[in-house]
Amino acid sequence: MSESSPSSGKPSGKPSGKPAGAEPVPGPVVTTARAAVYDVVVVLVFLLFGTASHDSAAQGTRHVVALGASFLVALAVGWAVARAWRSPARPWPTGVTVWLSTVVVGVLLRRLLVEGAGFGAGFLLITTGFLGVTLLGWRLLARPPKRRPAA
Repeated sequence: MSESSPSSGKPSGKPSGKPAGAEPVPGPVVTTARAAVYDVVVVLVFLLFGTASHDSAAQGTRHVVALGASFLVALAVGWAVARAWRSPARPWPTGVTVWLSTVVVGVLLRRLLVEGAGFGAGFLLITTGFLGVTLLGWRLLARPPKRRPAA
């Protein structure tokens, strides 16, 4: 298949690089704002499950706010490090950078801001796993389907 000249609309004779009959499959469009909302919702869900399963609310508002601040600030750091606004829905490198930054910075801030917070292996595994599955998961689901050549 050949490209068409922009001015005339007639074929220019240059190959387009697409197989004959292949048409792009439209995929979901994830804006930067929507991606940021998805990521914040993921972190909030993580915090809700964590505070509910450990009865963190009984420890007071300051405790819950410190937990939330730890991981939301970490998410913002991840976005800055990854420059996520450039391609917010890409699993690699954006999603992986946001995920790992959120885990590492969040755990460190939690240790600094939350009295008695430690680095237990179970907490680290659950944090890494949950945030990995969710922060990367929505990005993988948002990828447009692969193109199929027309038969």
